[in-house]
Amino acid sequence: MFGADVILRMAAVQGWLGSWSRLTDSRRDPFSGIYQLNAFDLAIVIPYFLVLGVLAAYGLHRYWLVYCYSKHRANIPVKPAEPTLWPKVTIQLPIYNERYVVERLVEAISRLDYPSGLLEVQLLDDSTDETQEVARGCVERYRALGLELGRLHRANREGFKAGALAEGLKSASGEFIAIFDADFQPSPDFLRRTLPYFSDPRLAMVQTRWTYLNRDYSALTQVESILLDGHFVIEHGARARSGRFFNFNGTAGVWRRKAIDEAGGWHHDTLTEDTDLSYRAQLCGWRFLYLQDIECPSELPVEMNAFKAQQARWAKGLMQTAKKILPRVLRADLPAGVKAEAFFHLTANISYPLMVMLSTLLLPAMIVRFYQGWVQMLLIDLPLFLASSCSISGFYLTAQRALYPQSWTRRIMYLPFVMAVGIGLSVRNAKAVLEAIFGVSSEFARTPKYRIEGQSGTWRHKGYRNRAGWMPYVEVALGLYFAATVYYSIQNENYFTAPFLLLFVWGYLYTGVMSLGQVWLERLHIGVRTPEEIRPAASGVPGF
Repeated sequence: MFGADVILRMAAVQGWLGSWSRLTDSRRDPFSGIYQLNAFDLAIVIPYFLVLGVLAAYGLHRYWLVYCYSKHRANIPVKPAEPTLWPKVTIQLPIYNERYVVERLVEAISRLDYPSGLLEVQLLDDSTDETQEVARGCVERYRALGLELGRLHRANREGFKAGALAEGLKSASGEFIAIFDADFQPSPDFLRRTLPYFSDPRLAMVQTRWTYLNRDYSALTQVESILLDGHFVIEHGARARSGRFFNFNGTAGVWRRKAIDEAGGWHHDTLTEDTDLSYRAQLCGWRFLYLQDIECPSELPVEMNAFKAQQARWAKGLMQTAKKILPRVLRADLPAGVKAEAFFHLTANISYPLMVMLSTLLLPAMIVRFYQGWVQMLLIDLPLFLASSCSISGFYLTAQRALYPQSWTRRIMYLPFVMAVGIGLSVRNAKAVLEAIFGVSSEFARTPKYRIEGQSGTWRHKGYRNRAGWMPYVEVALGLYFAATVYYSIQNENYFTAPFLLLFVWGYLYTGVMSLGQVWLERLHIGVRTPEEIRPAASGVPGF
């Protein structure tokens, strides 16, 4: 019955497409052969080109970032001499229900090579589960070994991570503030390598590059690492080298305490409090520095729903920051290039709702454009598609070549996967971006970590989960819709577009099926506890 139903439905679709084909042929001028667009066609084609044009503009911006990164490749900061007197540093470790990784974090901090009398460590523990006991045990153990380690516990979590950092600053005594999230592992020489750059009195923040403890765990973690490498190498590299504004990434960096205070401190009215503070500080005249050669290992999300929740939080937070900060940037006395780059940076995630619009318009637009002729498609559609899509592969390929000059060719195989996953994320991220635009407050979904390193370890029998919700069903539906689009293109001998359309099929089906599959797999493990990990802000304002 199922097979017969599918055949009948495909026949119905094919009949509808055939009817449209006959209708379109009847609207071709018999003398000129030019296809006459009616009002319905225009209602399809005009939004199609508007969306594709905006996506192409952001694609061209990616090309510009690659160009800017290469043009300013000689603008690498030179490490100054070590200071004769090292300053006092406060290390802040914000955690929330991180029982699997908190001990690893504190152990890494205890190995830092820095004068013990000049190092203060704050464990900012907002946990509500047994992480509290683990954290207390860590504090007792490492204090006995001589580490100046204190634990600050809050019961209300107001402001989430931003609130915890602000609360810690009230008692912090360091001239500089280093911040590490729960899954990060700074090397012993981290402070000795970063602090000498603060000999520049106007330097506010030093950001280092993330690397990944579990990059080779799965195809998903490989894709995540390539996506983040593009951000840290090309985006940060181009902006920092050319004197544009760029942002602190919330962890694996060091701040000058005075700059935080002068910029107004930590705010929790956006989900990306790090980008918010970064722009406010740079608007006050403070300088930022990105050190690509200093690495800080971290743990990537290994579960699809956790990865999607993380990406949605970043997408929403960046758009919230754009609404809050971008008017100030555009009014400021800054070079036009700095303002333009800030605009593209802060509004980049508008591409997600546009991608969903493009997804729904692509099949009818393809039909209309097909009957207008190949010449117009090659002269208009193809350049726009190349600008909006091929820039992605060049962007990430350049980053891999910069980081892995000896082995980057082995990573080429992941680039179609990267593009497909980026498409698959568009539904969840589009919802997040629209919530930010229209001021919709939402629950906060944290990104759980399971102490998975290398290719070993599993998440299945551990607590902490992100809900899948209804989004995966929409993703699967879009994947099937694009399968029909591929079928149509092949039926009409439009073979050139089929590989591109298959990326949409792959991306939507992969993210949707993986999300649902991991939820169903978890439900098969009877007795595995999966506590709720999505909590609204006590203040009603979303935060970390």
